[in-house]
Amino acid sequence: MPTDADQHIRATDAALPRRDFIHIMGASVAVVGSGGALWPLIDSFNPSADVRATSSVEVDLEPFELGQRITVKWRGKPVFISRRTAREIELARADDHAKLRDPQTDAERVIDPEWLVVIGICTHLGCVPLGQAPQSDRGGWNGWFCPCHGSHYDTSGRIRRGPAPLNLEIPPYEFLDPMRLKIG
Repeated sequence: MPTDADQHIRATDAALPRRDFIHIMGASVAVVGSGGALWPLIDSFNPSADVRATSSVEVDLEPFELGQRITVKWRGKPVFISRRTAREIELARADDHAKLRDPQTDAERVIDPEWLVVIGICTHLGCVPLGQAPQSDRGGWNGWFCPCHGSHYDTSGRIRRGPAPLNLEIPPYEFLDPMRLKIG
C-alpha cells in the first residue's frame, strides 16, 4: 500500500516537466522581448540611406578632354580625376626610378595610364592641394601643390617635395567600360 511519502514523490515527479516547461517558456519570452526592445538600438548603428548612396560614385568620362582635371566627391572626400596627356604620362614614367619618399611606379598607381584617380587630400595635415584648375599653381612637377605647408606632388600624385610623408591616396576604383568609372 502506498504511503503519503510515495504519493508526494509521484506528484513532485509529475510537476517537474511542467516546471521545466514554464521556466523555458518564461526565458524564451524574456529573450525575444529583449531582442525586440534592443533591435531599434542595434539597427541605429547601420549607415543611413544617404551614406549608403555615397559609398560608390559613377563618373561618365566621355566629356573630358586630354589634360582636363575634375573633382568629384566620394564619402565626403574630394577625388581628383585627371585625364593625362601623353606628356604627363611620359613625365610620370620618367620619374619611376627617381629617389621618392614613398616609392611607387606610375604603373602601380593607375589602371589605365590615361586616367589618374587620387583622393585629393594632402597626406601631411589633410589640406586640399591646388592643381585642378589649369591656371592654378601645379607645383614643380606639374601635379598638385599644397599651399598650406608646401607639399609638391607630381603628375602621378607622388610626393616630391615638402612635409607630406606619403603619396596622394588611391581610392578603390574600376572602369565599368572605357569611358565610365566607378569609385568605391
